Amino acid sequence: MKKHIPNIITLGNLFCGCLAIVKIFEGDLIRAAYLVGIALICDFFDGFAARLLKVTSPIGKDLDSLADMVTFGVVPGLVMFHLNSSLSYFAFIIPIFSAIRLAKFNNDTRQTSSFIGLPTPANAALICSLPLAAGENYAQLDSWAYIPIVLIGSLLLVAEIPLFALKFKNFAWADNKIKYIFLVLCLVLLVALKFAAIPLIIILYILLSIVNNIFLNKKV
Repeated sequence: MKKHIPNIITLGNLFCGCLAIVKIFEGDLIRAAYLVGIALICDFFDGFAARLLKVTSPIGKDLDSLADMVTFGVVPGLVMFHLNSSLSYFAFIIPIFSAIRLAKFNNDTRQTSSFIGLPTPANAALICSLPLAAGENYAQLDSWAYIPIVLIGSLLLVAEIPLFALKFKNFAWADNKIKYIFLVLCLVLLVALKFAAIPLIIILYILLSIVNNIFLNKKV
């Protein structure tokens, strides 16, 4: 039974993605964003459960990517489609690049303990948090302002930029200082800015990874 626990959590991610799509069709981007947030928790804990229970399989890896494609590829594309009335079909660049990103991840042996390019959950969190950050007035935002977000986010998905992963082999400060700094800053931003902090957290994640790569000269 225990070998199925991570996959059940992964399916929870997929289920939340399906519900988010329904909410987007209903025009409720706020609840769709909450569902993506729950899916993010599932996405974190399916890998955590697999490592804890020491159960991994090719099926579990593929299932995780398929769930991510729906929740963190299709859903943010639909959110941007809903927001960007000026160039609506332009939004589907997001799921296209998400598919490329996930395919690369499944076949790139460099990404076992870190990432090369922005993970799809991070890009989805950034996009889906925009209505939350704007509150009930998100419909009044200038749709043209979303075009750079679509372009930059899509390119970052496939960029050859090493980014650290929140995976802990141990909890020593020396081995995890960049992760601890990131988590503390995330907490401060969330307390101070609430939902508006989420886009800043994604930007912070990218910047800290670059600082770690250049100045600390250490593989992430």
